[in-house]
Amino acid sequence: MLFLLSAIPSVIIAAAMNILIVNNTPIPATKYGGTERIIWWLGRELNRLGHQITYLVGEGSSCPFARALIYDPAKDLNQQVPDDIDVVHFQFQVQDFTKKPYIITVHNNPGGAGLDINSVFVSANHARRHGSTVFVHNAIDTADYQLPDLDKKRTHAHFLAKAAWRVKNVKGAIDVATLSGNKLVVLGGTRLNLKMGLRFTPNLNVWFKGMVGDTEKSVVMNASKALLFPVLWHEPFGIAIIESLYFGCPVLGTPYGSLPELVPPEAGFLSASRSELAEVLRNAGSFNKKYCHQYAADNFNIAKMAGGYLALYHKVLNGEALNPVKPGLVDAAPPKYLPWNN
Repeated sequence: MLFLLSAIPSVIIAAAMNILIVNNTPIPATKYGGTERIIWWLGRELNRLGHQITYLVGEGSSCPFARALIYDPAKDLNQQVPDDIDVVHFQFQVQDFTKKPYIITVHNNPGGAGLDINSVFVSANHARRHGSTVFVHNAIDTADYQLPDLDKKRTHAHFLAKAAWRVKNVKGAIDVATLSGNKLVVLGGTRLNLKMGLRFTPNLNVWFKGMVGDTEKSVVMNASKALLFPVLWHEPFGIAIIESLYFGCPVLGTPYGSLPELVPPEAGFLSASRSELAEVLRNAGSFNKKYCHQYAADNFNIAKMAGGYLALYHKVLNGEALNPVKPGLVDAAPPKYLPWNN
């Protein structure tokens, strides 16, 4: 439960809470699973801080540090939330939920649909594009990764996203790597079509590893010169960005969505030009790997993310809405794909 000192409004004294985290897919995610990994790390950190965690998640879920209940999409959510819960943290939009105070994290670009007044976004840009100022940056829990070897020789660049998803632009990443004379390791997705109109003909220097877990991903990033992330949409956040920075890899991507707020000039380069990104990749060794690592560790750690969400839990427990009005897409007709040039 929550208590406020009225004489000092900024001071919050919080006893242990019973927190329910709701998603419609199973946990844990052993390979790909952005939202699933975020809520796993969040719940584990909140549990470490002394809070009681319950998950309401997809069939087949299990968790050693929390109670795991099975979400039924056909059943009223008010009936599925246990009575002992203090606050509910949804990972998808819900309607007519009234049983407990709640927040909703928006993980994607939901289009023009109206969003709940208690919606929270994952970057300042993500929030701003929906007429909101409420966001909590995603984070990684470094306990699940190998230790970075910042002195290790770097032999390739890497791409980390769903390779078949056009807005992630693996084609552009292959073009940049090929134009710069670098090998590219592609992580993510289940297929890679090399006959899809690439600007430059790829060769055997493109290696596709598909969906991988954190251990194999760590091995690839520990030897990578840079993350190539030339997305063609406004990226809401991009966990791949902070994973790569943590391993000392600068981020070379397009200046869309969250990237300008996540990637300072000391930690990467943003451009919608293949040739400009290729030129920077040729000189990727000029970036300071230790700076990239420390920047990610300081700004995108799981303790910081948990603290951000705890502040929002406190707000709704006090009867406040997160937004003054329901968020909605500011640009009613955004382009399907953002520019990508030579």
